[in-house]
Amino acid sequence: MSATAAQQTASRNALAQASTAGRRIAPTWPLDQLIAVNPWWEMRDEALPEVAARVALLGHAEGHMPRGWFREQFPRVISRASLDTAAAEAAAGFSAEDLIAWLSGEDNPVHWRNFSDQVDSLRDLERSVSWHDEIIHQISQFCASFYSAGTPLPAEPDRCLYEAWLDSVRKDRGIEIMMGARGLHREFEALPETAEALLEEASAELRLPAEAITDYFHALLLDVNGWASWVAYRRWQANLAGGSDDAMPQLLAVRLAWELALWRHQHAVNHEGIELVARQWQQQFERLPELLARHRQLQQPAWIWQRAAELSYQRALHKELLEAEPAALEIPRPSLQVALCIDVRSEVFRRALEAQDPGIQTIGFAGFFGLPIAYAPKASSYKRPQLPGLLPPALTVTETADGDADEERATSLNRSARWSAISRAAPAAFGYVESVGLAYAFKLLRESVFGADPDHPVNSGTCKHEHHHYTLSDAEGELDALAQAGLVAGILGAMTLTERFAPVVILAGHGSSTRNNPHAAGLDCGACGGQTGELNVRVLAQVLNDSDVRALLASDHGIEIPNDTRFVAGLHDTTTDDLSCLTDLPEDGSDIQGWLHAAGESARRERSAALGVDRAKADKAIRERSRDWSQVRPEWGLAGNACFIVAKRSRVKTINLHGRSFLHDYDWEADARNGYPVLELIMTAPMLVTHWINMQYNLSVIDNERYGSGNKVLHNVVGGNLGVFEGNGGDLRIGLPMQSLHNGERWMHDTLRLSVYIDAPAEAIAEIASRHEVVRQLIDNDWLYLFRMDDERGEISQLHSGEWRAAA
Repeated sequence: MSATAAQQTASRNALAQASTAGRRIAPTWPLDQLIAVNPWWEMRDEALPEVAARVALLGHAEGHMPRGWFREQFPRVISRASLDTAAAEAAAGFSAEDLIAWLSGEDNPVHWRNFSDQVDSLRDLERSVSWHDEIIHQISQFCASFYSAGTPLPAEPDRCLYEAWLDSVRKDRGIEIMMGARGLHREFEALPETAEALLEEASAELRLPAEAITDYFHALLLDVNGWASWVAYRRWQANLAGGSDDAMPQLLAVRLAWELALWRHQHAVNHEGIELVARQWQQQFERLPELLARHRQLQQPAWIWQRAAELSYQRALHKELLEAEPAALEIPRPSLQVALCIDVRSEVFRRALEAQDPGIQTIGFAGFFGLPIAYAPKASSYKRPQLPGLLPPALTVTETADGDADEERATSLNRSARWSAISRAAPAAFGYVESVGLAYAFKLLRESVFGADPDHPVNSGTCKHEHHHYTLSDAEGELDALAQAGLVAGILGAMTLTERFAPVVILAGHGSSTRNNPHAAGLDCGACGGQTGELNVRVLAQVLNDSDVRALLASDHGIEIPNDTRFVAGLHDTTTDDLSCLTDLPEDGSDIQGWLHAAGESARRERSAALGVDRAKADKAIRERSRDWSQVRPEWGLAGNACFIVAKRSRVKTINLHGRSFLHDYDWEADARNGYPVLELIMTAPMLVTHWINMQYNLSVIDNERYGSGNKVLHNVVGGNLGVFEGNGGDLRIGLPMQSLHNGERWMHDTLRLSVYIDAPAEAIAEIASRHEVVRQLIDNDWLYLFRMDDERGEISQLHSGEWRAAA
């Protein structure tokens, strides 16, 4: 095909290629529903090293830890034996000695340069703002005003993004002054009026070859990856609701319009000087396969070291799993059962609680407790999801309380939401303090000197009534007892809690307590959509205590709950490690309160070292951290997460997993009778959520500039809840703040891919993996490891490409 024909083809297919490039961008959730996401999720159909190489080339991102990190780990953490094994597996011609020598070398990668980057080579960047920085700043500020609500700039989500930007940039003559680019406004005036026309016109004029256009479009989106991720979130939510809202081609058109305008402007004012730069830029397209191959080659030693690090962790864990002494035989009836989230922070508390009495049984289950709900208080327009971001809510929960509590509650929620948006919006911050005057100044002084009760910017004001009732409804109306029984029967089955009920069963959601923390929701329950699990456990406890529901559970589902069993809603505060009962315990519940208190003390002492807190003063110091509005790391969240174990609790009860493992209770023998529906649910929901968490932490460490949110001391909230800027500009920041990952001296999270361990028959695991493309992609493309624990043979095997093999 001739060059002209190739350009025409690229022009005709520009919109389709824009959509293809846009589908490589993963969503980011807003601050009030903040959950962990794998930033490379939409590229899971390719091998992880391939994705890392492409993003490194096109987006100048880091795809792996630097040589210095591996050097610090070897041989103290990464063993020589693991390095030998990893080198042999790779079959890339590297000996262990070659890899050790590589640690002292340097990389010299060649990165893709967008046209604006190429033009910057002509500017004196010591005295002038770069075109790259100005473009990102202008687009980012525009997107903030376009999508923000509750700020001086009105939101325009129903207006075409590109057309709104074009109208805005044509009125902005300040760009010419800032950049010393007289006449640039004429290029904006000449731009096409629609995104579709812009994509086609720019593709033709910039002479974009068809075979490289998708990667080029991807590179442009990576320039504004934060806002691209926000647009992807809107697309994700629309898809969950069965609709469509894909503004990604619009955002891409905005970024491409800058390339076209700059191309035209430079050719108009610097025709001779720009020709060489333009040719150099266009020659990149011919070299794109070569450049990508070079990045793969440069990263290959790092991936061998990465595998060696993971092997070292896995081998130590395998030894513990295979040598663990079985837990004591289950007693006929536990004295207390406590169900907690599978969150790694629960692992520490579970061990501490089980140590209080042999009659205590803990259960690990997804923190939304299987309730596919959205919460909608009566007399209010407020509504929020309380389930994983992967799923749409199927039910709505409304709440009623005594007297006039409904009306007061709605008023409180709406007022809180309005003031929260005003006080947290960066443009309004100073006006907010002026408006509330000395009263707010006094509040700041009081909190600075004396501290304050911990709060939550999202959940404060909700679920505070002790005596209230919840109504569950679907599209057809309120659920009756029969429907509720069917719902909770499935939940109890998935929890492996269908018999041997204790007199008290505490259903413990979890949440955090911090001050002055825009990312507070990220410390709460990801399974509850970045909320605390308080609402979910209150609703589930109410349903399970209902006598009509219990009767139907017994008659229709064979689940008999003793009359003396009471389900109690609880909340595990992961910042302070207090587990509070939200509904009443029996009158003789003093032992339970004592156990919970002692478990909290034990968990705080265990966590104190990582927080830099004196163990002897842990109780007081950790609670004070939760109330300190200047505290940048009240807890470590899920830092350190490395594995997900799906098995009976007795299988790992005697192992100290050091708060690094997600734990989901599972009984394969009970599940086998029904064809493994619980196993399928675990592998297609909790396993994906834990992978998202693991990859968000990994990439926030590997490249905090692009996949983390930087220094939280410099954060300004954008639009009330969209995200944060670091300072007053730049791209929208996604991912975790540096202070959530680094203690000032070292990283607190090791960037290991998630290792999943399942106690179930090999055939059942492999069959489920083969039927679900997403699961198969994660396994076969090396995004996670999937192992099976075989106690009969005393071995652990790994699934890959549909085949089981002995773990290395």
